[in-house]
Amino acid sequence: MNKTDSSCIFCKIANGTIPCYKVYEDDLVIAFLDVNPASRGHTLIVPKEHFKDMTTCPKDILSHCFEVAQLIAQAEITQLGATGVNVISNIGESAGQSVKHFHIHVIPRYDNDGLKLAFPPHKLEDSEMLLLQDSIKKGM
Repeated sequence: MNKTDSSCIFCKIANGTIPCYKVYEDDLVIAFLDVNPASRGHTLIVPKEHFKDMTTCPKDILSHCFEVAQLIAQAEITQLGATGVNVISNIGESAGQSVKHFHIHVIPRYDNDGLKLAFPPHKLEDSEMLLLQDSIKKGM
C-alpha cells in the first residue's frame, strides 16, 4: 500500500476525497488543473504516494511524473495554443513550495501573457565558482 498523509491536500485529491479537474490519472500519478493558475491550463502532476519533495521521491516515480509532464506540455501546445511551457518543481518554502507533497507545475505560456519568471544574474568570481563546483560534486 502506498504511503499517504491524511492531512495533505494532494493526498486527499489523489484518493478522491477532494474533487479536482482531472486531466490524467494512472496507478502512480494524478494530474489536475491548478485552482489558482498562473496561466490558462496550469496543471499539477502529483504522485499518489506522499513524498515531501523531489529530493525524496524514488527515481522511477520521479521519471514517470516527468513523462506525464511531457505529455501534458505537448497537449497544452497542441490543444490550448500555448507557445511555450514552464515545467517547475519547487523544493522548500524559500523556493515557493506551499504544499509539502512533491508535485510538478506544467504552466502553458502564451505570447504577451505577462507572466515573468525572472532569474537576475548573480556574477561570481572564478574562485567562488570553483568552490561551488567542488561543494556540489561532493554532495552527489
